[in-house]
Amino acid sequence: MPIGVFDSGVGGLTVMREIMSQLPGENILYLGDTARVPYGTRSPETVIRYSVENTQFFISKGIKLLVVACNTSSSVSLEVLRERFPIPVIGVVEPGARAAVSGTKLKRVAVIGTETTINSRSYERAIRAIDVSISVSGIACPLFVPIIEEGWLEGEVVALTAEKYLSSIRNNGADILVLGCTHYPMIKDVIAKVAGISLIDSAIETAKEVKGVLAERNILRQGKEPGEREFFVTDAPEKFSRTGERFLGQKILNISKISLGV
Repeated sequence: MPIGVFDSGVGGLTVMREIMSQLPGENILYLGDTARVPYGTRSPETVIRYSVENTQFFISKGIKLLVVACNTSSSVSLEVLRERFPIPVIGVVEPGARAAVSGTKLKRVAVIGTETTINSRSYERAIRAIDVSISVSGIACPLFVPIIEEGWLEGEVVALTAEKYLSSIRNNGADILVLGCTHYPMIKDVIAKVAGISLIDSAIETAKEVKGVLAERNILRQGKEPGEREFFVTDAPEKFSRTGERFLGQKILNISKISLGV
């Protein structure tokens, strides 16, 4: 039985890449809802509906665990999905929040993300649900996603943008910075250099949680053969493949276009 991973676009491929790294034998299905990207501009009710439709598609494929590799969907739809579907559902916010709580010595955490994620305060709620004494500051970095999707992963443009957004982190006393968007691991070397503090990569933390849940439930795939990968999109598979290969770090070959919500 495969693992299902969904996002509104290509960003969730950084999560899939980490799952592949930590669990190379697992079969993985990835769904990019590219016809309805971005989720961040939608109402919570619409995001929940999209997330339910994505999950129903995966259930039809017989998945054993679902990863919601989208910060917006993780912020608003996890409880609905967990109540409605009989499989483990893992988001990207909670694993990153737990790692931040474990890592901070000064009880001050910074989170960067899209405007929607920062305005939702989902990471702040998750962190303070564990330790109410931790101070959390959020910084929206709206230009990072288009810059990363353009392929500008190093050089002057991304460095100057990072300096503009992140220079304040050095002054607010935080000792941990959470990458609250699945695109951001693509430029984490630049972010680390500018911020000058320890980073929490939610993609890595989410993959650790997937591994732990599968082991706990005794549903890890046995054997040493490499797992199979299959990709689904709701629009523009060629564009998804071109951009997504940078995120995944390898060729995207087995891709199909599907319709959802029709």
